[in-house]
Amino acid sequence: MKISAPKILVVDDTPANLVAMRHLLADSGASLYEASSGNAALALCLDHEFALILLDVNMPEMDGFEVAALLGEAERLQETPIIFVTAAYADDINRLRGYRFGAVDYIAKPINDVILQSKVRVFLDLYAARAQLKMALDALSERNAQLNAEIAERKRIEAQIRHQATHDMLTGLPNRTLFHDRLRTAMERVPRHGPGFALALIDIDGFKSVNDGHGHPAGDALLQAIATRLGEQVRANDTVARLGGDEFALILEDVGDLPSLLKRCEQVCAVLAQPYPLQGSQGQFEARVSASIGIAVWQDAGGSDEALIHAADYALYQAKGEGKNRCVLVP
Repeated sequence: MKISAPKILVVDDTPANLVAMRHLLADSGASLYEASSGNAALALCLDHEFALILLDVNMPEMDGFEVAALLGEAERLQETPIIFVTAAYADDINRLRGYRFGAVDYIAKPINDVILQSKVRVFLDLYAARAQLKMALDALSERNAQLNAEIAERKRIEAQIRHQATHDMLTGLPNRTLFHDRLRTAMERVPRHGPGFALALIDIDGFKSVNDGHGHPAGDALLQAIATRLGEQVRANDTVARLGGDEFALILEDVGDLPSLLKRCEQVCAVLAQPYPLQGSQGQFEARVSASIGIAVWQDAGGSDEALIHAADYALYQAKGEGKNRCVLVP
């Protein structure tokens, strides 16, 4: 990005002085702006950013000190350097007054062209250095913003990949991998935090006939509806997982007495048996399925996760053998 030419504002109510300044600064490399009054100078400062202001002290209506004071009140203009041009340079009181109003230097009248050009060059070089630093900082800020955006996008993608690796693509439920992780976590927590937990394995009775008779999209929609109903029947710290096909699992935390546990699972069974309005290959229809649920309870650290799964699977086998659409619990 190219740095634009700096601008210098010359403020003097005497036209001859403006002409003289214009001649002396013609080769400075800066764009010159002129104002013959304090009000005109303030108006130009609102529209332009000046590298330097050469300000005559003695002007009618509004003198240089008043102009400098007003410029100092504007936050955007406070850093603009002001060189006072005055015939009263030797007056220490006026000089101190000018410094108080924001002057960075004084030039005495009559103006020495070498001194003027030398001082102007110093401030133009300073302005160029500050402009280059600002450009570098802006470029760094832009690059940091790009890096932060790239990092955020990378984290989003990584989180998405992790989610996909641990969740079922169809239902969004934890998959078999995350289910086993949650199960082991629940087993480790029991000895420290008291009540045991239960594992419920669920098979959907009649799913195959829906999938075969109405098409796979209808079967997928049914599985999604079942997942939603299961999610509505558990508490926040419980886990609903899809193990594959029409097999689901519940990890039910903080189990108290067994009759209450069995009642909860029977409620799940009843909810899953309610009709599902779906769209199939032949049009709209109501799917009617049920659930067989096998439940096993974990209350100590005496066994393995595979043993618990085997116990719940055995209970599920009993539920299906006894006519389906029921719950069987093994303590």
